[in-house]
Parts: sequence; structure tokens; C-alpha cells
Amino acid sequence: MQIAPKQQQLLRMLPGVDRIMEHCRDESAIKDTPKSVLLAAARAVVSGMRNDILDKNQCITEDELFEPYILQRVKEHIKQSMTFNLKRVINATGVVVHTNLGRSILAPEAIENMIAVSSCYSNLEFDLAKGQRGSRYSAVEDILCEISGAEAAMVVNNNAGAVLLCLETIVQANSARKEVLISRGELVEIGGAFRIPDVMAKSGGILKEVGATNRTHLKDYGNAITDKTGLLLKVHTSNYSIVGFTSTVALNELVELSLESDLLTMEDLGSGSFIDFSQYGMRKEPTVQEAVATGVDVVTFSGDKLLGGPQAGIILGKKALLDKIKKNPLTRALRIDKLTLAALEITLRYYRDPEKAREKLPTLNMLTIPYKAIATRAQQLADMLETIKDERLEIKFLDRSSRAGGGALPLQDIPSRCLGIIIKGESANFIENYLRNYSPPIIGRIESELFILDLRTVQQDELNMIQSAFTDMLKGAGNEPK
Repeated sequence: MQIAPKQQQLLRMLPGVDRIMEHCRDESAIKDTPKSVLLAAARAVVSGMRNDILDKNQCITEDELFEPYILQRVKEHIKQSMTFNLKRVINATGVVVHTNLGRSILAPEAIENMIAVSSCYSNLEFDLAKGQRGSRYSAVEDILCEISGAEAAMVVNNNAGAVLLCLETIVQANSARKEVLISRGELVEIGGAFRIPDVMAKSGGILKEVGATNRTHLKDYGNAITDKTGLLLKVHTSNYSIVGFTSTVALNELVELSLESDLLTMEDLGSGSFIDFSQYGMRKEPTVQEAVATGVDVVTFSGDKLLGGPQAGIILGKKALLDKIKKNPLTRALRIDKLTLAALEITLRYYRDPEKAREKLPTLNMLTIPYKAIATRAQQLADMLETIKDERLEIKFLDRSSRAGGGALPLQDIPSRCLGIIIKGESANFIENYLRNYSPPIIGRIESELFILDLRTVQQDELNMIQSAFTDMLKGAGNEPK
């Protein structure tokens, strides 16, 4: 590649990495930065500027090659490198269990218990009463059985793992009966392209579809049972619904059929809940207690969706089957860690009193808080934004619907009060980009050229942060966020 004389001149002016490192040692703002980070930043800046000089489409001036300018770029690079990748964000989307934003918020007491357990030694696998090795499942098994009515319980790292573990145990227990019957309308896919047929294949089970996509009857299962059938599987379609001319088989009917045919039954609830949401004017979802009461052999569900706890896969069911599942070698790969157990135990204890659970668990609180309370919060934020006193700022009150999210309650519209923001002279995309790159990031949505803040998912202590973000934006609209 031929280098023009002007480019050669600029390349000669570009200081070397060693020279930049010398200047960095005298900079008080970055003197405590690890040497490896300094070196990586210096190399990245020099390499980037060299590429810019050689790129004919870039307009690099001599002023940009002076060391103060380059040092500033190094500082910016260091700041970016030293900033945590995983950080707090403000969820103003109105999606309560937002998978991309970390799903459920933990209760303060659950966080306190995590700190207490992680900052000291714990009895994770030590039986204090007997003075010998114990089981980590004992931390939550009793409380799970108490609130669900199940004979036995265990917990793994997520519900996908729970489904795989249960299926693999059941299928491998009887190699002659590996067929698993499931309704064609329940062959669901969850986030990350995780599909029931795929996990079935991984477990060693042989999938046998029954019924039609929209209608499955009990006789479809009965007609499909052979001497190779080992399990009747029901998957609750918590992340979508088929409406219209439909028919499904209730879990209790499957249990009765399994008893007549000497088979096992399993239900994957997906977003399991111990609360009946219909008492709060929402759609009826099957509760964990209702599933267990049918006599089903095993039930699985997530800990970090409607339950409002940490990521976990919860397994409940008959003791004889749970004992086999606990002995499966896969449990070692899928086992739950002490921090998750610490948070989950506190979360579960709240369910001894459903009203206390609704009050203390942020997910339940956000899902069931009345519209009037959301409207009050929206008015409060609007008043705070009005104190900025900038004529470019326009605020509209909007009635919109929030969502449960997390693959739960797919047809449930939850009435909410939102703020639609306009900044004259700037686009909604500008506002969204600015707030998304603010510290802490504020995530909303855009509708009809309005930037929307849904107050259902905004916490009370976050209102001041939103006010500060808009204040900074209006002071220097068009500039990069701090």
C-alpha cells in the first residue's frame, strides 16, 4: 500500500506506546490503574490512530496527535475497561420479569442472606444436628414441601436443567419404555431456542406426539400408549396461548390415565407460582399447589419468574422418584450454588403468608400493584421533571399495558400509567440512546415518536436518577451521556 507524504508525516508524529506510558505515570487520575490495563489502553489508542491515519476516509489533524489529546483518549479507554460489564439498569419498559434485564428483583432480606452466607463459612453440606456431611437440598426441601404439599423436593440451577434431569432419570430407569407422550400443542420453545423435542433427545427419550396443534383429547393419549411408553408429559404453555377452537387435557386426567396404565406423569409448569393471580383481577394460571394435588409424579418450574426469586429449577414430586433424581450423576453438573440457595430460602419463606409475599417480593408487588398507585408515581415523576424548567421538554400522560414477561401470562394486559417524553429538536431515538448509555442506564421504549417510561417497573428510589438523567440531557442535548 502506497503511503502519501502527509500520512507519513502524521505517522512520524504519532508517539510510541512507551512514551505514552511515561506520561501516564504522571497522571494522578490513572496512577492506580493496573499496568496491564494502561498498556492495553496505550496500545489500543496508538493502533486505532495509526489505522485512522492510513484510512483515507478519516480526517486526522496534527492537533489530534499532540500528547494531551492522546492521553485523553487513553483515559477514556481506561475508564471503559474499568467499568463493570454487568451493571444496574432502570427498567422503565413495563415488562416486570424482563429476561434481558435480569428477570426478577430479589427481596432485600434475600440479598442480606446472600451476603451473610457468602461472607462467612456456612453449613451448605454439613448437618449441624448430626455433626456429619449433609445435603445442600435440605436448605429448601422442607419449606418447599410445606408450601406445596409435595412429598419431596430438590433444586437445580435452572428449569431447563430440571426438565432434562427429570426426563433423563425417568427414561434411563426403564430402557424398554423410553417413549414419552406429549400433546403436539405443547411442543414449546422457550428463550435461547430451547425446545422440548431437543431436550427430549438429549435425555434419551423418544418423543411421541399426540393430538393436533389446537385440540388434544384424553383418548389421544390412551390410543398412543404401548408397551414402550414410559411417561405422560404435560408442558404448560406459559409463554404463549392458542385461542379459538381448542381443547387440552387437564393434568388430573393424565394422572388418572397413568395410574390405569402403570405409567409416570410429569408436568413442566415453566413459570410456576404459589399465588393465584386471578384473585387480583388477572388471568387464572395453574398454581404449584394445584399441580401437586393431582398426584402427579414430578413437577418442574422456574425460581426467577412468577416465583420472584433467583434463577433456579425447582423439582417437586413423589419421594421415590425424587430419590432417584437426586442420585442421577447429572445433578452434580446442574447443582445449585450457595448464593442461590440463600436467596431462594428467604423467598420461599415469604409464601407461608401469601399477602406478605405480595408485599415483600418485588415481582409480585409490581404485578399486582393497583393502577392508582402507578398513576401517583407517574404524576410524581412528571412533577420532578417539570422542575427542570426547560421549554423543550414536553410530557404526556398515557394509559398503556404492562406485561408480566419471562414467558408468563402471555395474554395478560396489566393497566399502567406511562409518561410519553418529547424533547423539541431531538428525536425519540436520541432520547432512547442517551438514556441507554447513561449511568445507570435507563431502558424505556419508543411508540409513535414518543419515548415511553412505564412507571410500573420503576422503583421509587429511581425517580431521582431519572430526573438527573433528563437534567444532564437537557443541559447538553447532543453531547455524550456522562
